[in-house]
Amino acid sequence: MVGASRVKLCKWLWLAPHCTSHIEFPPRLVDMIFASGINPLLELQRPGSSKLQGTSQSRRPQFACLRPPCSTTTTTETAGQAQSVKMSTTPGNTYTISKQIKTEYPLIDNDPHFKRVIRYARPSDYVHGIVAAAAGPSLLYAMERFAPSYVGKGGVAQTMRLGGAMGLCGGFIYFYQRSILRFYGMSENAREVQMDMREMVDKVKRGEPIYGESQLTPAMQGVAARQSRYSALFMAVLPWFNFVNHSQHGVDTAKYYRQAERELEAERLAREGGNPSQ
Repeated sequence: MVGASRVKLCKWLWLAPHCTSHIEFPPRLVDMIFASGINPLLELQRPGSSKLQGTSQSRRPQFACLRPPCSTTTTTETAGQAQSVKMSTTPGNTYTISKQIKTEYPLIDNDPHFKRVIRYARPSDYVHGIVAAAAGPSLLYAMERFAPSYVGKGGVAQTMRLGGAMGLCGGFIYFYQRSILRFYGMSENAREVQMDMREMVDKVKRGEPIYGESQLTPAMQGVAARQSRYSALFMAVLPWFNFVNHSQHGVDTAKYYRQAERELEAERLAREGGNPSQ
């Protein structure tokens, strides 16, 4: 056993300078090990060993550093991993201010809910959507009348059904994109700005969440927001809608609360018979 231990120790001492060049071995340490066997090494490593009683305080770390520094490095990495795990599981501020695109008109919402986009649509959006949806089937029918394909009634009917389905999809996407671009501030949106302020202020007065109730955690709400933020800009290639209520919409919601406070104060003064302008 002692011989095998000596062989292992010699191998470690030969490899140690290559990976542990910063370790300073005590004088005559190798002679002590080979003269006394492996037990003195274990005695030196034991914190309460009597062989350390006669050494000075400055020499003790040298005797105690007989392990390769890779263990220390492993301990450090493990501590770092534990710290990172602790930081990741500790609740914190998951809100990230999104980058805003410079636009000519004010930003209302960079990730509006699907229902909100539909509600804020203008009559002109419906007109454009209907015209776009009917354009495809109408052109197919006109070409069939002026330049017949002679495929028979069954073939024409299938073509018209396919053209009608594609026209409906294209018309809805066009309608939806016209409405959502006003939320982004990329087209004239004075009407939508007033509607947004009125809706949010009324929710603040009623004590409701301004962007609706959500069953998701703040972290998952952030994930949903990042997946659909400004998605309408790529709508022609990949239609993508937001169906999640979350609180990350790229605007400072304090303006809604300030306006609600002003209106509540004006209402209070009006009830008391005072002058709201004071």
